Amino acid sequence: MKAHHIMTHHVITIDPDATLADAARLMLANHFSGLPVVDAKGELVGIVTERDFLRRQELDTQRKRPRWLEFILGPGRMAEDYVKTAGRKVREVMTRNLYTATEETLLADIVVLMEKNHIKRVPIMRGNKIVGMVSRQNFVQAVSSLSRGLPDPTLDDTSLRNRILATVEDHHWAPIGINAIVRNGVVDLCGVITDEHVRQAIIVATENVPGVERVHDHLVWVDPMSGIYLLSPEEEMENPSVQAKAS
Repeated sequence: MKAHHIMTHHVITIDPDATLADAARLMLANHFSGLPVVDAKGELVGIVTERDFLRRQELDTQRKRPRWLEFILGPGRMAEDYVKTAGRKVREVMTRNLYTATEETLLADIVVLMEKNHIKRVPIMRGNKIVGMVSRQNFVQAVSSLSRGLPDPTLDDTSLRNRILATVEDHHWAPIGINAIVRNGVVDLCGVITDEHVRQAIIVATENVPGVERVHDHLVWVDPMSGIYLLSPEEEMENPSVQAKAS
């Protein structure tokens, strides 16, 4: 399988001049652990992740090195650390050294990239533009789908998947990050919802796309306030011992 078979198409990005507070709110609202940073030309220039919020001056979690080590590291390194811990704009804290892939990159190669560089997500590029994102969660979704014993997606399945995602994302009620894995017209829907009415709407929109034979619901309901989440009714039937948990 390749990146385009499982990647999330609708990628939320942030401007490098946005504040770190804006990035935090966007990540929390959409249940993301990282955001690609895209400039005015639409080009990917960095990525901001949960890791960038760990060492912060306002939390008193910045690194506190002994004086002798500061002397060895030099003023340049110390100044760089200060900007990362006290900077208020995304461009000041984001990671600039990026590891990317294309839509045709094999999933096995993306796994190697993730493991080798200790990263959780890989931007999928078409030239200089970001067109998708493959995260560890996408692999979890794919394995869950593949466990049903269906063959790998074909070119027709990829086309059908694109139509499904475009149809769902065309509605204002659709949450960000809904994903679909399609094989022989069988659709596995994955993602996070915060309203049960949206679940049925997503399923109906998917069923109405020509070529869809059957829909499996793996959408997870999350309470935005408490973080409690529930599996889909379909998965609860398959895993009756699983109950509501806090994320």
